[in-house]
Amino acid sequence: MGHLTHRDLNASRERLRDQVAHALRAALISGELRPGVVYSAPTLAEDFGISATPVREAMLDLAREGLVEPVRNKGFRVTEVDERDLDQYTEIRALIEIPTVGRVTGIASREDLEALRPVAEEIVRAAREHDLIGYLEADRLFHLTLLGLAGNERLVETVGDLRKRSRLYGLTALDRSGDLVPSAEEHLELLDLMIAGDAEGAEQCMTRHLGHVRSLWAEGKRDR
Repeated sequence: MGHLTHRDLNASRERLRDQVAHALRAALISGELRPGVVYSAPTLAEDFGISATPVREAMLDLAREGLVEPVRNKGFRVTEVDERDLDQYTEIRALIEIPTVGRVTGIASREDLEALRPVAEEIVRAAREHDLIGYLEADRLFHLTLLGLAGNERLVETVGDLRKRSRLYGLTALDRSGDLVPSAEEHLELLDLMIAGDAEGAEQCMTRHLGHVRSLWAEGKRDR
């Protein structure tokens, strides 16, 4: 069959479209769906074990986000992300996330920060066990929940959109080389600094982490 790792999708009709869109985003991020390749809704639907309609609707959602583009009478082509795009996405994320982490360090309770430790540990576990989808989902949850402690929902939405648009290509090669684990462990380091009230150290850690992520993108694109 198919292009995608099998995923069980069990949901009501209104939720199925969202679940498919989420699974497709994960496949885009992990590189299961490749840039420049055209995928048809019926073929993807066969992988999911569902009808083509929710898949087609989910792909239209992704097209509105700029992740894919419709190809008449064929399906959807995964859009390419070039080096300039990645640099710009990283710059915007740095402008938002670095000062926000410093601010959250000063206002978040220890309990709220400690609640993120299982998520940070899950990121490390997933990296060590080569669970790329689990890694990406836990990483997204960690970063967006952490930013959410600043109390600005629009900020969280903006970073969430940037993360989707700058999906991490080439994770399979990075996983094989072991380069993903050090990036995963930076989440625990960041959390420890914030719990200790070290806002400056937390900002420096986030700066390093985003730089590391950018280098992972570059490596992933070279390995494609």
